[in-house]
Amino acid sequence: MGHSHAGGSTRRGFVAGAAAVGGAAALGVGAGALPAAAATPGAPRAKQSVAVLGGGVAGLTAAHELAERGFAVTVYERRALGGKARSMDVPDSAKGNRKPLPGEHGFRFIPGIYHNLPDTMRRIPFPGNANGVWDNLVAPREMSFARTGREDIRMPIPWPGSEPEKLTPDDIARALTALLDTAFNLPAHEVAYFVNRALVFLTSCDERRDDDWESTPWWDFVRAERMSKDYQRILAIGVTRNIVATKAEEASTRTVGTLGEAFVFNALGQGADGPPDRLLNAPTNEAWIDPWVAHLTSLGVEFRVGWTVRELAFGGGRVTKTVIEDPEGVRRDITADHYVQAMPVEHARRTWSAAMKAADPQLARCDKLQTDWMTGIQFYLTERPPLVKGHFNCIDSPWSLTGIAQAGHWPERDFPADYGDGVAVDCLSVDISEWDKPGILYGKTAKQCTRDEVAKEVWAQLKAALNDTGKTVLKDSKLHSWFLDPGVDGLGTPNPTNEDELLIHPVGTFHNRPSAATKIPNLFLSGDYVSVDIDLATMEGANASARAAVNALLKQAGSDQRPCTVKPLYRAPAIELAKRHDRTRYRLGLRNALDLG
Repeated sequence: MGHSHAGGSTRRGFVAGAAAVGGAAALGVGAGALPAAAATPGAPRAKQSVAVLGGGVAGLTAAHELAERGFAVTVYERRALGGKARSMDVPDSAKGNRKPLPGEHGFRFIPGIYHNLPDTMRRIPFPGNANGVWDNLVAPREMSFARTGREDIRMPIPWPGSEPEKLTPDDIARALTALLDTAFNLPAHEVAYFVNRALVFLTSCDERRDDDWESTPWWDFVRAERMSKDYQRILAIGVTRNIVATKAEEASTRTVGTLGEAFVFNALGQGADGPPDRLLNAPTNEAWIDPWVAHLTSLGVEFRVGWTVRELAFGGGRVTKTVIEDPEGVRRDITADHYVQAMPVEHARRTWSAAMKAADPQLARCDKLQTDWMTGIQFYLTERPPLVKGHFNCIDSPWSLTGIAQAGHWPERDFPADYGDGVAVDCLSVDISEWDKPGILYGKTAKQCTRDEVAKEVWAQLKAALNDTGKTVLKDSKLHSWFLDPGVDGLGTPNPTNEDELLIHPVGTFHNRPSAATKIPNLFLSGDYVSVDIDLATMEGANASARAAVNALLKQAGSDQRPCTVKPLYRAPAIELAKRHDRTRYRLGLRNALDLG
């Protein structure tokens, strides 16, 4: 998989939206989405060469923007184009004329708070689609919090103009039971306190966010320590572990709050590209990555897959060459006018010498950025499970599981006719966010388990969350097979490794994220660790950082091509007024006007 730390990590966002979405459903409000501006490439000029190092979402985005502006682009990717975002074939799973079963690093999730990634998707042609691969996005109508030993909380996802699911009386009874159950377990004073904390963050000026809230763990900000177990599980741990894959005790309030705020606006239909939850209508490569690569090839982009970046050579204040290992293991020197490094931070920083870090202290600060494990497993089933039609979050599961049954969201696909051996009819795609807590079956952490034990443990935790209120959703007899992300190796040994870790957001992370432009004039950084408006390692962050890198390159190259648009997160005018008031208070050393402590 690729050198873009982008792909699947976006699925973290879906949890953040749930509470906001529920609130908006109760209010029944919303407004339409804004149309995106069309891209019109300018005329090409004398071609300058660019080596894009990494072919994940960041690298492909950079290649796309550069190719449209007349640059000669070559993408070097060590494993597979699409990086963490790609789907992949399950080995030896196809029979007859079918394709192999579809596997993935983790499920896709493309919320309406994203603007830059959807703009790119609209510019990737797809047969029969007026808006390119963007038209392959589908919006699930609901999501759920699956409680263990209690009724699950099912939430419709509001969106202007959308018809709610036709609910049976049984569905409504279950939803009501769940809601009341949760309401009774969250004392009124806790709900009121949490709402107040949300308002404090919402009305905090940027300086207070960057300083105070970036240095405050979310656990402390929402005062989880003195609250009920349910409060801790849902509003502290559930949110941070599943979204930022960071422990609540460490996660930056700035990061968690910024995402929560964006989802609230999205659920209220404000400044959004579309509904709060969207996924693709087919496996990712079919619906998005393969058409993208084909389009870039038509624009003249060259791809070198199986080529691994080993080091950037540095001399005279510039990158002089890139040392890359080809698929045969032979080291080659690659030279270009410009280098866009679109690799995940833990892979990129290994290629920087002490001299480079001295030339740009931003590169040295990247050593302080932290990554953790968040990895997917797919279960193939011989009957469709009676699950929520959308994402579910097992908030009581020790391994912080989230998942979605995919076949029902792929209307153009006949799963058993198109994939595998004709027996499997659905793919239950599950993300494991917590790898260091003991499970319920073996009492071991995910890292201590073998691959087989991980699959059995995840299955047991799913059943504990989904089969617990008299409804058998998952049956052992209907489990066909499973597929665990191949990037994870050495499980059950003292030294497990993960090729595809995820940038996490403990307090202080924001100040160590580099900008896309570096002090080395021909080196530009792209990837979801680069500092952009969406302060979370996501596909949107990868895409926005690639646009910022291309803009810095255009400036450096003296190009007359128009810069890429980089659209920030939505800011509500009424909230901006309150934030201006708070800035005055902040500079006077006063706390936020709503902050009751």
